[in-house]
Amino acid sequence: MNVRNNMQKFRSDRGFTQEELAEKAQVSRQTIIAIEKGNYTPSVLLALKIARIFRRPVEDIFTIS
Repeated sequence: MNVRNNMQKFRSDRGFTQEELAEKAQVSRQTIIAIEKGNYTPSVLLALKIARIFRRPVEDIFTIS
């Protein structure tokens, strides 16, 4: 199974840089980059944090394919 994400779209729509999102999610910028590229699958806790930051359901940001 692969986890796909729309994180870059939501980040751009909110006007956040990768660094700003990383600070809000309390992770490194490299983690945000890896998630956006699909090279890293976030933990459930991190996925929920990101969803809360965007004020969207986690399913809108991350999907399993």
